[in-house]
Amino acid sequence: MTTALLLSGGMDSVSIAWWKRPEHAITIDYGQRAAQAEKRASAAVCAALGIKHHVVTVDCRALGSGDMAGTVPDATAPASDWWPYRNQMLITFAVMKGIALGVRTLYIGTVRSDEGHRDGTKEFVRLMNDLVQYQEGELKVEAPAIGFSTPELVRHGEVPDNILAWAHSCHKADLPCNNCRGCNKYIESMAALSEAA
Repeated sequence: MTTALLLSGGMDSVSIAWWKRPEHAITIDYGQRAAQAEKRASAAVCAALGIKHHVVTVDCRALGSGDMAGTVPDATAPASDWWPYRNQMLITFAVMKGIALGVRTLYIGTVRSDEGHRDGTKEFVRLMNDLVQYQEGELKVEAPAIGFSTPELVRHGEVPDNILAWAHSCHKADLPCNNCRGCNKYIESMAALSEAA
């Protein structure tokens, strides 16, 4: 079975890359502010693990909202880093690429803390899997880490520090801003991992 990972270059997807070792990784540059850093991080991890890396570029900046798009968050945004239908969009682009690669299963980097957004819930993953399976190609969408927190995922996957060091979690820039939800999650996760060591 050919597998692929939707690889953003953040801690969660980097950890899944190490743990699951898919044949392919797909990184989407959809116009997010940190796209260059995410692509560099993803490429470095794939090179280190021998995973075939594919970058899909689709400019969706005009559809974005908040931190990731570099705009004022939409009035309906539940958080400053909300991009409308983002995970649905990313999964759609990834399975579109996956079809051409012969992928049967697409892993996504959803973890337990993502349940604050509807597109981070088990129900969302189930619905996306059902939709993708219903359509031509019949790919499967799986979130293997959805039951873990980020530190639990890192520990469970036994991700070494040199792989984790490539992760880029900032939502606002190519260099960590240390004041967005992505940076805060990274800092909190690293603190929890160092306490447990």
